[in-house]
Order: sequence, then structure tokens, then C-alpha cells
Amino acid sequence: MLATANSPASVELSIGSYVELCFAVVGQTLPADHGYGLYSAIAHLAPQVHEQDGLSILTIAGIPDRQGKIFLTERSHLRIRLPYESLPMVYHLAGKQLSIGSHSIRLGIPQIFMLRSADRLRARIVTIKNHQEPESFLEAARFQLDALGIVGKALVPLDAEGKPGRKTIKIKTYSVVGFGLEVSGLNADDSIKLQILGLGGKHRMGCGVFTPMQVF
Repeated sequence: MLATANSPASVELSIGSYVELCFAVVGQTLPADHGYGLYSAIAHLAPQVHEQDGLSILTIAGIPDRQGKIFLTERSHLRIRLPYESLPMVYHLAGKQLSIGSHSIRLGIPQIFMLRSADRLRARIVTIKNHQEPESFLEAARFQLDALGIVGKALVPLDAEGKPGRKTIKIKTYSVVGFGLEVSGLNADDSIKLQILGLGGKHRMGCGVFTPMQVF
């Protein structure tokens, strides 16, 4: 077991003990910023997620309309990462309808995947308290990687204007600032560790959750 300042002592870091549940999603649209709403909808049907250590919920991918919504496609999925023994907590979401604001989706039967290592990982948004400027944020992210014993090169991707891409997530009535983050040069163990533990906070709302980068 590995316990750090950034991970609960009860989180077991065993590659075989963590899985990702992948639900097909049926629906038309979702808010582009739906991390908090998705978590709330899941917690309404599975209240135990509030207390589950080491659980991460990835936001659902879609085609952005650039006006605050995404259009869902056949490739849109809900992915929940958690310890294998906790699967019953969320498996029963299969077939359920989730209401997220004025939008609704229905979940299909999930597939279960083991986490796979990759030498390059990316998080869509990472939020670190009191670090809302790119230089300070990157320094804090590197400090967290060091604290976890993860060796890798961290960088903030640039936007179309060549600037660090600042992102926000709305939680109730306030917004939290974060940045995208890429970590490369990871060995297999560190890659799995980062996917399990993540960085920063609000992992249940899609923040700080890393996935393998696609190489074309």
C-alpha cells in the first residue's frame, strides 16, 4: 500500500485491483461543462460514491457546438475508474437514466477494462488549489508528481494562440480554474500509478484524471 499526502491511506495501488467501467451513453446533448452535474446525477443513484476512496469519473466526450453544449455520438461513453471490489457500487447504473440540468442520457451495459500503461498520459483539466496561473500551476503539478514518486516530464499544452490553455469547471455557483496537463516519459508502473491517483482535486468531476494519449 502506498500512502502519500495526495492519496488516501486506504487506496490500494495494485494494478490488478483497479478497473475502468465503460458505459455506452444514449442521448442527444450534454453541457460542455458537465463534470459536476454528471457526478451529482451518479451520486443521486449511487450515494456510496461520496465515500469511495480512489474513484474517478471521466467526463463524456462529444462534438462541441462552441456554444456551451456537446453533441453525443456512438463513441460517447461514461467511464468510471475504481477498485475492482467496488464494482457493485456503480454497476447497477446500467440501464438507468441520468438527468444533467435540462439534458438526459441513458446508460447501457458496461464493459470492464483493466488499466493499460502508456508512456504519455493526458488530463483534460487538472485543478490545484491556489495555483491559477500557468507557471505556478506547473510547478505545483511537478511537486505532486515528485511526492508520488512518479518520474515524468509534465507540460501544459498550448491553445490555438500559443498560450497555456486555461480551463474552468463550474461547481454550483462558482468556477474553479485549471489547466490541461500532459506527462510523458513514464515507465509502466508510474503510468498506472498516475492513472489511479491522478493529480490535484475533484477527480469525481473529471478533473485530474489521466488517460493514454493517442499517437497517430
